Amino acid sequence: MDALAGLLDGPRARGAFLLRMVMEPPWSVRIEDGAPICVMCVTAGEAWVVPDSGEAVPLRPGDIAVVRGPAAYTVADAPDAPPRAVIGPDGVCTTLTGEPLADSMRLGVRTWGNASDGGTTVLVGTYRMDGEVGRRLLDALPELIHLPADAWNCPLMPFLGEEIARDEPGQSVVLDRVLDLLLISGVRAWFSRPGAEAPAWYRAMGDPVVGRALRLLQDDPAHPWTVASLAAKTGVSRAALARRFTELVGEPPMGYLTGWRLALAADLLRDSDATIESVARQVGYSGAFALSAAFKRVRGVSPQEHRAAGA
Repeated sequence: MDALAGLLDGPRARGAFLLRMVMEPPWSVRIEDGAPICVMCVTAGEAWVVPDSGEAVPLRPGDIAVVRGPAAYTVADAPDAPPRAVIGPDGVCTTLTGEPLADSMRLGVRTWGNASDGGTTVLVGTYRMDGEVGRRLLDALPELIHLPADAWNCPLMPFLGEEIARDEPGQSVVLDRVLDLLLISGVRAWFSRPGAEAPAWYRAMGDPVVGRALRLLQDDPAHPWTVASLAAKTGVSRAALARRFTELVGEPPMGYLTGWRLALAADLLRDSDATIESVARQVGYSGAFALSAAFKRVRGVSPQEHRAAGA
């Protein structure tokens, strides 16, 4: 597993909120769902993404936008259009005064809007969970990524457009996986742009020594790794690995491993009923006491407190 794949490995899209929005001007929707990530693709017409801070961005056919939450933003037919509806948590849609709009604007399976023949169509995929495994990547993303159609080549958008309105057995799983692939493709294209400010650990993946060390740690975090064992696997000395890893990643190998193990543990604590003892051994700690000590030291809360907060 590489660092980019780690974004969605574990807390992948599960029951993500997906819809096709069909609108005719004037329209403007305020998004206040608190979601960690939303992916939007325009297949017809034009839409504007207007963050509360930063410049408004136009989306045209073939463009993709990735919005990092939980900050609110607006999607509209014009950058200065006043909101006419609000999307809250779990995709609940209301007027500005709180009256429900879900029924009046439902146009079919996963299709919503103010006109069935509206000139603008936007595909929307929203992740409901804030996945801890991808925190390093999420923290590295700007609040808004915009990739115009001529900046990337992804065949997934037409496929999502066809699948999003289908209602067949297992359809939600199909859509979840397509959304995962679309997001990864978009982020990869963003980091691959000339002059892109990718995070240090992402750039380090291209180093023949440090990249291999990172993959070893991510693929098998429960292994009793030491700097010496990592150095042996990568074919350099302990001192050379420690120096090169720290220079490229920004922290030493064992510090990176601790953060990765605790991120995995945080997801397991939140998304499973496994005991703390079991979680500890899955991510490379000798037992519940060792995991609890590390969790408290690094995250400031105990595993029990983290699990209770997620519930």
